[in-house]
Amino acid sequence: MKTSTAKFLFGFIAGAAAGAVAGLLLAPEKGSDTRKLVAEKAKKYKADLEKELSGKVDDLKEFVNESVDEMKNKISKAEKKAQEAEAEAKKAAK
Repeated sequence: MKTSTAKFLFGFIAGAAAGAVAGLLLAPEKGSDTRKLVAEKAKKYKADLEKELSGKVDDLKEFVNESVDEMKNKISKAEKKAQEAEAEAKKAAK
């Protein structure tokens, strides 16, 4: 995981926790209303986090696929060069 992604996730989770604690301590509503509000906020944060992670996973998949394609291309070129070198060596040996 990239450092920037890890920092973002840590900041996001820390901010969500700090907001939840502040909300509980400063809430003028009764307990049941506060619990309902916290549950709603938690659902929202969960959805936001899932969306962010989904985007990061998609980016990672794309990076891996591009890297695999690039490596396949390099291997193919190396195999072709090896075959050409083998053919030239056989010609020279005759």
